[in-house]
Amino acid sequence: MGCCNRRRGLLAGAVLGAVVAILGGILIPVGDSIIEGTVRKESVIEPGTTAYDNWKATGATVYRQFWLFDVTNAKEVLETGATPVVKEKGPYTYRTRFFPKANITFNPNDTVSFVLPHGAIFEPSMSVGPEEDIVTSLNLAVAGAYSLIPKELHVVLENMIKTSNSSLFHNRTVKEILWGYTDPMLKSPVGVFLPYNDTKDGPYNIYSGKDDISKVAIIDMWKGQRSLTYWNDTYCDMINGTDASSFPPFLEKTKPLNFFSSDICRSLSASFQQSLNLKGIDVYRFNLHPDTMASPTRNPDNRCFCRDKATTKNCTLAGVLDISACKDDKPIYISLPHFLHGSESLRESVLGLNPNEEQHETFLDVEPLTGFTLRFAKRIQINMMYGPSKTVTILKKVKDYTIFPVVWMNETAMLDDEKADVFKERLVSRIQMLETIQYVLLGVGVSVFVLCLISYCVVRRKDSKIA
Repeated sequence: MGCCNRRRGLLAGAVLGAVVAILGGILIPVGDSIIEGTVRKESVIEPGTTAYDNWKATGATVYRQFWLFDVTNAKEVLETGATPVVKEKGPYTYRTRFFPKANITFNPNDTVSFVLPHGAIFEPSMSVGPEEDIVTSLNLAVAGAYSLIPKELHVVLENMIKTSNSSLFHNRTVKEILWGYTDPMLKSPVGVFLPYNDTKDGPYNIYSGKDDISKVAIIDMWKGQRSLTYWNDTYCDMINGTDASSFPPFLEKTKPLNFFSSDICRSLSASFQQSLNLKGIDVYRFNLHPDTMASPTRNPDNRCFCRDKATTKNCTLAGVLDISACKDDKPIYISLPHFLHGSESLRESVLGLNPNEEQHETFLDVEPLTGFTLRFAKRIQINMMYGPSKTVTILKKVKDYTIFPVVWMNETAMLDDEKADVFKERLVSRIQMLETIQYVLLGVGVSVFVLCLISYCVVRRKDSKIA
């Protein structure tokens, strides 16, 4: 009788283990459904969701670090036509994006409209020196006038330069170069980022994701338009993706992330590079592909970005983007810092540049389940162009068109420990707990089932021998 009871107990244990294992197995798809539902709910941009809280105001402190290019042989360049030699000076750091989004309006078609206010506050403790540091830099006014005034009228430019005692290079403070000064030749304000403070980017109109979560944060319109008007080409004028602060949830490594940057007046894409752990949160790192700034000979999609065949050597120059069309015709060329991934000729015409992927690449660290960007580094170099002239004295020694680096910027942010803890508490920890329960039930159930089944077989064999 005791043997029978023991075997029955073991059979009951095996059945119980099987039930627990089945429950754990059932909970896996159920749990996945619960997780997906939670993410879908919290990713919608509407008051009360995690996405809205992160979207309305930047969830991390955003800094812009600037390195300016100091010309070390300005006199030799002017007098003998020597190749310019530069040395970067920085960082000079500013806190930016500290204003929340403004004029937020929820529209009936499940879109949200807003503007991004601009502001910059100098951070002396994170800088190599004060804003009053002097830098020998390319004269923005002279370079700009060179491109805007036709060669037939260079006698006018020559007169303007001599009358104002201007030159190709000048000594200016960091603050003047970045944020503006009154130029003696143009008699008007000039600066790399002039105007910036008290200005706004937008308005933007984006999808809230309420009707379709796969569209959340994707730009519907920018400045009232669904496409740009700068490039005179359907492809190059497309506004794709989000503003890169977040993306639709459930990212896949095989699919690139598309985003629009108003700073450079075009859409970009980034591809998956590696998985990382950021403050206890698993993230995917996406980098700009090297072909993003490739010449049209290597990447035909970039042909519509080539505007001037003379300065780009018949569109064979890689690594620079002429954005004059969206900058009031100012001869501004955007590149990665130190002409990373650019043509060698760019670094031969201006010496002292040393591109480094680790320091100069742009990346996004995105939490794959929610699509939230938790860390990023946007690195951009601002260049201007000048060239030879038979009339302008200070340009007579110049041999060829030169795309000259003025400053490069590293805009970066990372969620702090407090925000990371909140993110993990609201979402990650709940998901991990649910997954743990699923697999514990499955593991314990299988273990009990196998152990009881083996014990039952052993006991039955012993009982058979005794009988």
